[in-house]
Order: sequence, then structure tokens, then C-alpha cells
Amino acid sequence: MDTKTGEAARAYHESTKHSELSLLRNPHALDFDNQPTPFKIYPTLEPLPLPRGHPPVEVPALEAIGRPPDVAGTEDPAERIPDLAALSRILYLSAGITKRKRHPGGEVYFRAAPNTGALYHIDLYLICGDLPELAAGVYHFGPHDFALRRLRAGDFRSILVEATGEESAVARAPAIVVSASTYWRNAWKYQARAYRHCFWDAGTLHANLLAVAAAERLAPRVVVGFADAPVERLLGLDPETEGALTVVALGRTGALAPKVGEPPEPHLETTPLSKTEVDYPAIREMHAASSLRSGAAAAAWRNGRCELTSPPAQGPLHPLRPLSEGEIPSDSLESVIRRRGSTRVFERGSSISLEQLATVLDRASRELPSDFLGSGRTSLVDLYLIIHAVDGIPAGNYYYRREDRALELLREGDFRSAAGRLGLSQELPADAAVNVYSLTDLDAVGAALGNRGYRAAQLEGGIRGGQMYLAAYAQRFGATGLTFLDDEVTEFFSPHARGKSVLFLTALGHSIHRARRRAR
Repeated sequence: MDTKTGEAARAYHESTKHSELSLLRNPHALDFDNQPTPFKIYPTLEPLPLPRGHPPVEVPALEAIGRPPDVAGTEDPAERIPDLAALSRILYLSAGITKRKRHPGGEVYFRAAPNTGALYHIDLYLICGDLPELAAGVYHFGPHDFALRRLRAGDFRSILVEATGEESAVARAPAIVVSASTYWRNAWKYQARAYRHCFWDAGTLHANLLAVAAAERLAPRVVVGFADAPVERLLGLDPETEGALTVVALGRTGALAPKVGEPPEPHLETTPLSKTEVDYPAIREMHAASSLRSGAAAAAWRNGRCELTSPPAQGPLHPLRPLSEGEIPSDSLESVIRRRGSTRVFERGSSISLEQLATVLDRASRELPSDFLGSGRTSLVDLYLIIHAVDGIPAGNYYYRREDRALELLREGDFRSAAGRLGLSQELPADAAVNVYSLTDLDAVGAALGNRGYRAAQLEGGIRGGQMYLAAYAQRFGATGLTFLDDEVTEFFSPHARGKSVLFLTALGHSIHRARRRAR
């Protein structure tokens, strides 16, 4: 395995932790005159407009989230070929622009999935064979004009098959989506910590992508184990400023992709993001330290075993019963994604029901179709909660025992002020009904999956957070993702969480705007 023990990942994680002291000492200020554009634009390539006005995805959101990954939806599971309309829906509901708001300084674009700082540094690329209404090629998806641009003509899927070490879902996929980050678009605000955000933001985007692709019966599978250099070369990425994050197989075909030779280096002009860019070497170094050199290394990495087990329960258990099939709201996946935002102000004191919380946790802990959770692994993350206002359960901090479908009470009490402090002294986590923290044992992940395991754990934390977003909005309450004081979160949930590292924080509750509408 190329990524070894995970020491580089641990060092990066430690160097990018937030503490009250680190935040106080950081002199960084936002230079709005140098803010990067949120789009990657190829000025010399002709756009291929994607079809608009497509039939909506009518599958209920709570049915699509966590749908079993092996559902092909056809009599012959060996064949499931997406057409251009299906790909259009997937791209739009994963990374498309769902709302626009004008203000005196210009226009703000809101995307289908949440993103740190609304900076939208994740791009999607489509690599496919000949599909209905779309010729084989390598394409970039441009949200700004809802169009594809062809970077290469021809079928280059075999390069991804080889890079992933002949991963079976990729080998049989008629269409493959690759995600990548342009670091500066996020580092402008978040500096070296932006490499964490690569996977947080890819994660929330992939929560949407997996749900929509599952609703389309395309059996999606997220692959993190791949040789980085050939994938990035295929897409024409600049290794100094960009990095490939995931490979996602869509659909099934019985015909294997034709073998192709090494493609030439593409010369693709892109519009500058801003007047100047600030380099944060830690991002590039972490990406290099977690890179895989070959398809064989990717296959070996996938065989690593990471067994994360829960300690025996010591506190009282509160059983959880998610809403049953007949009880879940019928809001369609598309309507939920279009409605979704990031809650800006929670209504303090407004509660959600225990069944609603159970449904959120259930949808965010189901089987995740991915290569890093194979071999019987169910998750790399543990969920810890600070509950303020959930009907039928005392306020306090809890551990989610997914195998028991129950919450274990760690400490009872009112922890609103503590939650606010842990969330960088913001009101949102103090006012929310509940805060859910994704934590992992980085030492165990690193020992089993090396530095590459850091990518997988951060990505899963983002996906689980994105699934919570969708499950909350499907039930007509709000959610938002927040950053945190790293070590203080671990200390707050210790001794139970001793030795673990926090990856993601999702706050849940009713928006104050909902309360005002209800009052009117």
C-alpha cells in the first residue's frame, strides 16, 4: 500500500485543528476584491446544453436516501444504461444551481448541495461510452450555464477501470462521474483547512448524487481507491492546484470498455479564478501523501480491514423507532433538494419528535455503496449527539448505537451553552433542537487504511451530514453544517469518545422563519 500508516494524515489533522487560541491568533482576513469565482470555466470549448424541463424525480426523499445499493430496477440487472435526461437530473440535483438571489453587489447562486462558505469548489466530470443522445467522451459539467463541455472525444473508461484496480462496479459502468476540487476556491476563506472541506463538501454533494442515482435505479457506487495521477491527467487537472476526490460508477452494462492507450496531455484553457492565488502547501502535501500510485495499489488498499466496534453500553438506552413506510412524508426527492437550504437561525425551544430524530439517524447510518466500506464494514464514523429539545427524551449528550437502534445516555442536562461554545461560539448550535457530531478513530483508520483512509473517513462524515440534511428537510424542519473546536468536542464526549477525532457537525431544528410564518 502506498499510503502507509496514516502518520501524514494525523499530522495534517493536528495542524488544522480549531481551538479558541488558534482562532484568536490567526490574522487571516477575507479579501473580497480577490474572491475567486465559484465556477470552472473553459472559455474556448463549446457548451453542449443539457435538457431542461425534465420530468421530476418523484420518488419520496426518505425512500431514496439510503436505498439498498444493489437495486438495478430492470429484469436484467446486467444492463442499466442512463440516458441524457437521467444524467441531467443527477448533475442538476447534485451540483446544479437551484436558486438565484440578486443583491446590490451582484447575484448569489445557491446550489443543490450545501458547501462550506458557499464557495462551491467541487466540480463534476462525466466519463462515458456512447450513450443515448451523448457520444463517448470526457466532459466537464458547468453549473453556471447547465451544460457539458467535452474535454476529450472517445471512450476512456478503461483508464478509470485500470486506475481503480479493476473495481467491479467501475468495470461494468456505462457512465462514471469523477469529483475534483479546485483548492483555492475554498482556501481563499479557510486556508489549509480546505483539504478537510474537499471531502466535507464532496460528501454533502454525494449524499444528493447517491439518492438521485438510486432513485434512477442506477446502482451508484462511490470509489475512493484509485491511482490519482492517471485520473487527474485524464481530466486535465493541474496537480498543483486541483485534486481528484472520488470516482462514482453509474449504471451497469455487460460490455466492457475498450482498452485505450495513454491519452495525450490536454491543453485546456480555463478562466483565472481571481487576480492572485495564495498557496497553502499543506493541502498539496496531504493530497500527495494520501495518493495511490497504481491500480494494483488501489486494489490492495481496498482489501485493508478497519474494524471499529462500539464499547459495551454503560448508560441507559433509549430505543429508536423511525417513521414507518406508511408514516413518512411523501415529499419527492427533487422537491426536497430544491427546497433545501442551510438554516440561518433556529427557533430556540422548538422541538422535534423522537421519531423524526430516529428517522434522520436511520437514513444517515444505512449501508453506503462504496469501496471503503466493503468486507463487512458498516461505517468509519460514530455519531454523538447533544440533545436540547427532542420530545420523549431528556436533554443531554448521547451516543448512537446503530447496531441496537438506540441512543445511549452519556450525561443528562442542559448543554446549550456548551454546544454554542463547541460550535465556535455561534448561536446556531445553541438554539438547535439537536446537534449531531461525526467522530472517528483516526489511529485505527490510519493503521488499516493508511493516509488514504483519512479521505474516506472525511468523505463519509460529509455524506452522513448530507443525508441528515435531506432527511430533515424531507420532514419539514431545518439543518445546517457547522465547524467546531476539535479537541474540545472530543473532551466533551469523553471518556466515551477518548482518542476519537471530530469530522462533521450537523445542527437540526426548526427555522425561526418557519415560526414567523406559522404565527402569521
